[in-house]
Amino acid sequence: MIAASRPCPHAAFVVSSRSTLLATRSLSMNTPQPSTSPIPAARALLKQLQEQFPVLGEFKPLAIGIDKQIHAQVPGIDKKLLRIALSIQTSTMRYLKAMEKADTRFNLDGTAAGTVDETHHKHASETLRERFKKMAEQKKALEAEKKAKEDEARAERRRMEKLQQLAEKFSSRR
Repeated sequence: MIAASRPCPHAAFVVSSRSTLLATRSLSMNTPQPSTSPIPAARALLKQLQEQFPVLGEFKPLAIGIDKQIHAQVPGIDKKLLRIALSIQTSTMRYLKAMEKADTRFNLDGTAAGTVDETHHKHASETLRERFKKMAEQKKALEAEKKAKEDEARAERRRMEKLQQLAEKFSSRR
């Protein structure tokens, strides 16, 4: 015969401590942290770089490894911030359109730095196509929402007109 097991006196403490620890962890993970997004600083850096280097301001296709050229010309620049700024630059519609059509890449001083590969042409084309498709879908959804609201308002006006007609009809009989 199996003896009835008695609860361990420390089991409640272990469970309680563990649940407290888990609750503490989840609280610290769910506590909103102050926003320290590097994007505004990267945008400011990009604006400065576009003023300093015309090739960036003209949205010409950049040479592979342009970040090394920028580091050489602007020592002490934060690498992570520069990477984010260049990412912003190379994902703009103007840059992608230039990449789609251009045959030449450019250095910071505006000299030719090589050719744009076919894979980069295709990537730019595909990215632009996806963006235009997404923009068209968003526009279509907004128009559908606007039409639904207009239809709802029109139906409400009809209901109110019918109620008004009924009220006039029954109030004039008395």
